[in-house]
Amino acid sequence: MASGGIPMWKPGNVLHEGAEATVTEGSWLGRKAVLKSRRARSYRHPDLDRRLTRQRLAVEARVLSRLSSIGFPSPRLVFLDQRNSSMLLSRIEGGTLFELLKSGDSSGDELFQLGGLIRRLHEIGISHGDLTTHNVMSTIDGDLHLIDFGLSRQSPELEHMGLDLQVLRECLGASHSEIDGAIDRVCEGYIAAQNSGNDAESAENVVDRFRKIAGRVRYHG
Repeated sequence: MASGGIPMWKPGNVLHEGAEATVTEGSWLGRKAVLKSRRARSYRHPDLDRRLTRQRLAVEARVLSRLSSIGFPSPRLVFLDQRNSSMLLSRIEGGTLFELLKSGDSSGDELFQLGGLIRRLHEIGISHGDLTTHNVMSTIDGDLHLIDFGLSRQSPELEHMGLDLQVLRECLGASHSEIDGAIDRVCEGYIAAQNSGNDAESAENVVDRFRKIAGRVRYHG
């Protein structure tokens, strides 16, 4: 074992050092992969921290397995190491949507496409929990993939789906304020992608809840 409890894992550079986890690139059996390792939170009691970490790791693993089973564009779970609070994931080649929008090379369709992708996620009964342009990957072919499901929920309530759009609105306003009507473009894609044969909450209801959440934030902010 090259690292922790992951057999045949060869680590490379650290890609991201976040508040919840460290993401490292590397290879596994000759294939490009990433290792996501959750770190202990010192402000929590160790027993509580271990329990919460196991719970979040288990939820994320179940969500990724579910997404993989239906071909949703997201990382594939390769290996789960509960003992070391880490998971090995397939690597998505490309750059973040954040980088693409900042580069000026955007086609202008990415936000509409992202809205449709979020709608697809919600229709299968999952909310992301941390929808920022850093957590969306754009491949060389221009396809979008969602990553980092550490705060995701299964069977989300309407509020959770609305909050996904609200988190993204805040990200777009803070990081991409130069794009006029960015969240409106996302919502257009979200509504356009609605599958009328699905029992999920209607796209219009989700967008309406998002607008109400945004209104509350503005009022209290």
